[in-house]
Amino acid sequence: MANSDNNRRKFFATTLQSVGLTALGGLLWSGYTDEVKASPLVLRPPGALPEEDFLKACIKCGLCAEACVNRDSNKNKDGSNRDGTLQMAKGGDHRMIGTPFFIPTEVPCYMCDDVPCVPVCPSGALDALSLKSEEKELDINEARMGLAVVHKESCIAFWGIQCDACYRACPLMDEAISLEYHQNKRTGKHAFLLPIVHSDVCTGCGLCEQACVTEEPAIFVLPVEQATGKAGDHYVKGWDKKDQLRAGDRKLDEIETKTERSEQEASDYLNTEVEY
Repeated sequence: MANSDNNRRKFFATTLQSVGLTALGGLLWSGYTDEVKASPLVLRPPGALPEEDFLKACIKCGLCAEACVNRDSNKNKDGSNRDGTLQMAKGGDHRMIGTPFFIPTEVPCYMCDDVPCVPVCPSGALDALSLKSEEKELDINEARMGLAVVHKESCIAFWGIQCDACYRACPLMDEAISLEYHQNKRTGKHAFLLPIVHSDVCTGCGLCEQACVTEEPAIFVLPVEQATGKAGDHYVKGWDKKDQLRAGDRKLDEIETKTERSEQEASDYLNTEVEY
């Protein structure tokens, strides 16, 4: 009888421990996934689906990272092997464990012509169709891994110091990054050579970020959603017929932007205090 009671106690104790550990594990995993979802500044491989869809589709097999590091062109000038661009997230990376990403300051995307990381994806998390050219061939120039952003206050080119490191590093020179010439009114005899990023061409490879000469890069790549705004369909470039496509069937001369303020007379609000 005593042995039966002891076995029963052990059974209940083991069951309670198992339930407690399961609940604790669930809480820890829930906290981790919440942290990952709250960290949107992650750069994915070429052809990656939108982040939410990507996380659902990626099976964390690592084939893309394997293809990246083992590609024939992944060599240093002395012939030695070079680290791959793609890393697989592990605990502490603040990214979903087992998913591929890259950090441009460590290893940027080298824009391989054959894009080896994409065809090997078995789940469609990396969409080859999104990288197809007009000739229906894989074209790395169609990738939109992110968008380079210039921080003018720390970019020395905007100070008047001649620097074109990011421009020279760009594999799509004069297309994704161009230089604009402006007179330096401070000196009166020098020119500013200002790097301008073109969002419709930039692939987000990060070669410019790695090449930047400042202590912390003054040009850096962000996911497209975080790097761009959205004007909205009710604003249309009247001088650009192609832009009318965003307005659908509406005619340019019938498009209006109405807000609570626009319905007032100018004299009703121009001489009043600012409303917060």
